[in-house]
Amino acid sequence: MTALSISPNPRPLGKSGLEVFPVAWGMWRFAGVDLKTARARIDAALEAGITLFDTADVYGLDNARPFGAAEALLGDVLKEAPGLRDKFVLATKCGIEPGTPYDSSGAYLRKALDASLSRMKVERVELFQIHRPDMLAHPADVAAALTKLRAEGKFAHLGVSNHMPAQVAALQAHLDFPIATQQPEFSCWAVQPLFDGTLAQCMEMGLGVLAWSPLAGGRLGMPAEEASRGPDGARLSGLIAKLDEIAAREGVAREAVAVAFVLAHPAKIVPIIGSQQPARITRVADALKVKLSRADWYGILQTSMGARLP
Repeated sequence: MTALSISPNPRPLGKSGLEVFPVAWGMWRFAGVDLKTARARIDAALEAGITLFDTADVYGLDNARPFGAAEALLGDVLKEAPGLRDKFVLATKCGIEPGTPYDSSGAYLRKALDASLSRMKVERVELFQIHRPDMLAHPADVAAALTKLRAEGKFAHLGVSNHMPAQVAALQAHLDFPIATQQPEFSCWAVQPLFDGTLAQCMEMGLGVLAWSPLAGGRLGMPAEEASRGPDGARLSGLIAKLDEIAAREGVAREAVAVAFVLAHPAKIVPIIGSQQPARITRVADALKVKLSRADWYGILQTSMGARLP
């Protein structure tokens, strides 16, 4: 049985020239704590080898915190310890405006990016991402605004998040520099990017892939019995049992197998873990130890689908 390759080597962020640790840290729940706790979380991520931190201006709002809370907390940590800034690639997102809900107009992008930089107390970010597509913004206008912001040095590389393949292609057609990354939801529970052209396009265009929610928003960490009582309970509990079977064989936690499923795809995906517990953050490297065969990988996929592939 030949194992699929899950390399511990850094993975490229598309054509940006940047390379990052195979797993990134997401800061969706990074808010509402004191500086000591916040610093401990950042230190845990760095000690685990993580070199990409992914945040957004809207992070914090879903956790009963003010808009911008996650970025502001990061800024407070960087103000106290400015030497940390050189230790990671910083990625943020904008384009979600509460109550609108989406705005990628040139004026809004400028306002949002300036606000993000101010909150984080930085002059630029390595990766600036459009969080969700604005259907009322022409891609030519979006491209023109982004080109100006990039020329001003406010971000180095551009990414998109939650965009359909046609939306990525439309934006790229109006840019004279390459989109570096795409950030879809992808896990062994949310497998749509395998079938809707997202991952195929990323490999075609040379885009780096950042996968959000690789543990399905915590669903893959649930006890199987609890999972069986929820929506699609039989299918979810079956997937959990399959992950547990492989985890027992590999001597790792179930979550490590789930992350390994994402890592094993040939698009060289960088899964974004969202844990805020230092002990769990430091265990991310366990996913790199997992050896999956093709039969394992397809077995996980078919169990998740609740159907056999043709």
